[in-house]
Amino acid sequence: MKKIHFVGIGGIGLSALAKYLKVEGYTITGSDIIATRITAGLVKEGIDVVIPHHESCIKDQDMVIYSAVIKADNVELVKAREKGIPVLSRREALCFILKDKRVFSVCGAHGKSTTSAMLASIIEGSVIIGAESKQFGANMFYQKGENVIFEADESDESFLNSNPYIAVVTNAEPEHMEFYEYDYERFYGAYKTFLTSAKICVINAEDAFLSTLTDLEATRLYPSKDIREIETVMREGEPYTSFVLKELGRFEVWGIGAHMALDASLAILASLHEMGVESIREKLKNYKGIKKRFDILQATETFALIDDYAHHPTEIKATLTSTKTYAKMLGLKKITAIWQPHKYSRTIDNLEAFVNCFEGVDELVILPVWKAGEKEQFIDFEKEFARYHPQFATRIHRIEDSIHIDARNSGKKVYDTGVVIGFGAGDITYQLRGLL
Repeated sequence: MKKIHFVGIGGIGLSALAKYLKVEGYTITGSDIIATRITAGLVKEGIDVVIPHHESCIKDQDMVIYSAVIKADNVELVKAREKGIPVLSRREALCFILKDKRVFSVCGAHGKSTTSAMLASIIEGSVIIGAESKQFGANMFYQKGENVIFEADESDESFLNSNPYIAVVTNAEPEHMEFYEYDYERFYGAYKTFLTSAKICVINAEDAFLSTLTDLEATRLYPSKDIREIETVMREGEPYTSFVLKELGRFEVWGIGAHMALDASLAILASLHEMGVESIREKLKNYKGIKKRFDILQATETFALIDDYAHHPTEIKATLTSTKTYAKMLGLKKITAIWQPHKYSRTIDNLEAFVNCFEGVDELVILPVWKAGEKEQFIDFEKEFARYHPQFATRIHRIEDSIHIDARNSGKKVYDTGVVIGFGAGDITYQLRGLL
């Protein structure tokens, strides 16, 4: 089997799999609904990408793989089935992509991209993650051999097909509950199945659910209960978190906050099965952050601009804590949060938590909901977030050293002092960079 076509190849996760299989010797083609920077990058790497989807893409491929957002009536899937070509979801395809690999599989509601990238800075192997590692400059890095550091996805239970040798779980906070039909027993059962399928388990022992898995006692590890002396330091203008882990001594990792120490601890404990602690301590310094995770786009004496992928209340709250620390270190007093809600379902399911997570910001700007394929639903943001007296804007504009908005309730506004941080998994990242 040598020819594989990816439907929805422009997704951050599917594009990484496509690039990985190309280096493995497969002939890869793909399609997506619109052209993006990801699809342009795939073309540069020699992958034929068609925009938009069209049945002519289906020729003599041996397999068609599609992303979770692709519907069953997609013209390419219909054509492939007519021609008798095997059609697999991303979830199903993982079984053959990872079946012969030694997989360091990382999952969780929050922190899995960061933890995966930290692990990839330590362990030698191929890297397939749902974000762009600044160390490798991509979401996929290939190295010949058995080891694969893989960011697994719990949103559709696909992590169950990731063939974990070492299973790392950052947390098991309920997310994507619409997929699990709001069945918490099924949701937590999936995590338990994931862990029991691995030879070694590394978990966040402070998580409410993970801490109950006493039947995994023989293989699980408890990183988070023994992290102490957490400090933030600046080195050449870059923020680092210093911490002591168990009896292993002090470590230092790029980034700010207790959650960075936790993510690093998970990566460290997974790596202990591969090498000595001194090698880990040194290799962890290779981690330089990942794009869109506390991504410092600009920092001057009076103004700092940060892009962050956080799109869940827990993530936003943790990142704002880091932002306050960073602002204090820079001597900046004002913090402005710009939030692009991601999906109506997530916003509605967690509305109260979203309202509370912005506590302590000096100003809140709310952009339209990034629908991510969902049908529009009414959310009374003005009423629910009234305590913040938020600004509402259709979009933002990056103009040199400032952010400009056309606020619905107060006209044009310019933000060029203090810390401005954007939150969201939609196109806000491009708006903050002045690319839209």
